[in-house]
Amino acid sequence: MSVSKPPPPPSTTHLTIPPSSTSTPSSTASTASSPSATPHSTGPPPPSPVKISMQEHFAINVCPGPILPIPQISDFFPRFHDYPCTPPPPREKKILKEETFNGETGVGYKDGERRLDNDGDREEAIDSDDDDTYLGTLEFTLLFDQENNCLHCTIHKAKGLKAMDSNGLADPYVKLHLLPGASKANKLRTKTLKNTLNPVWNETLMYHGITAADMTTKTLRLCVCDMDRLGRNEFIGEVRVALKKLKEGENKRYYMGLERIAQNKEANNQMVEQGTVVTEEERGRILVSLCYNTEKGCLLVGIIRCAHLAAMDSNGYSDPFVKIILQPDMGKKSKYKTSVKKKTLNPEFNEEFSYEVTLDQLAKKTLEISVWDYDLGMSNDFIGGVELGITANGQRLRHWFDCLKNKGKKVEYWHTLTQQGAPSGDKPD
Repeated sequence: MSVSKPPPPPSTTHLTIPPSSTSTPSSTASTASSPSATPHSTGPPPPSPVKISMQEHFAINVCPGPILPIPQISDFFPRFHDYPCTPPPPREKKILKEETFNGETGVGYKDGERRLDNDGDREEAIDSDDDDTYLGTLEFTLLFDQENNCLHCTIHKAKGLKAMDSNGLADPYVKLHLLPGASKANKLRTKTLKNTLNPVWNETLMYHGITAADMTTKTLRLCVCDMDRLGRNEFIGEVRVALKKLKEGENKRYYMGLERIAQNKEANNQMVEQGTVVTEEERGRILVSLCYNTEKGCLLVGIIRCAHLAAMDSNGYSDPFVKIILQPDMGKKSKYKTSVKKKTLNPEFNEEFSYEVTLDQLAKKTLEISVWDYDLGMSNDFIGGVELGITANGQRLRHWFDCLKNKGKKVEYWHTLTQQGAPSGDKPD
């Protein structure tokens, strides 16, 4: 009796295509009636292999980093489905570098997550690459010279600035403002350095006419910007320093990280509380020297410079000049004018004028000083003025007394210009 061996199993190296469901009845019958059919052939056929169209094959998203698994690529092409399907969840990007929040350093967070402090008042959401970009650091030195009423600002260098141009570099410069009351009158800026993220300026900028009272109320704002010749200059970052923390004569060096927006609530409150003082200072200040020469019997009046003048022209500047009159009027010999300085709010004159008058007569007179904006073919605009004499008060009276008391000695004082200091009975010429 011979035993027939079963047929060998199919090789696993070949892919078998199951019979389609549209088989003819004859083929089905022949299969069922075949004596060599095994009991395993009566079960369900194996699933057909997944078919991917050429469009889907070329639409696979290839990106740097680890490839995220896709459960079913057809989810990205709903038109290939016969039934509605929900879109896949958005990809999550992981930030691996360290983040800094108000001086605190922590690990990175995923997009959309929020970091809360212990009180639950602060929430920081990371939504874009710009919010978590390191902006760089700025190194500078401040020195307050109270004797000359000057604030020296030395801008040394910056490191690791954010790239702003298409070449991966920037054209940085530093712009300075005094707050509150930032305007073109108190704006200073350094030179622009081309194609660098680590600029070295070593440039000293000076604010004239800064008093000890200003140091208690003012805040210095330093902005780093990128110069763009074809468009608008771009803001990189800023730092702010409260000047009340700077001691007189102290040469203090700062090394601060740039911030996107640095709010100073204390400075804003001071601007509201001392609104009258700020309004008066917006007219500007003038540095005047007085000296009575006993040998020649004359009063020497020096107009040295002005600072932070009010802008009177549409371009944001003025064309200032100074007029001085010794009252009561002595005719043409009592009126003098300085030269005109074009397009500036911080003019430097260094001009001196002489009045022949005895010391007894000088004690009864009043010196009127006014600053004007020159307009060609039109009436000149009055910027501000100040009166020095026996009828003045405060620092103006002290300046006059020091001149009469210290004969032969030049006495310099800064005075705040006011709108009430217009020359009496004088036409704006």
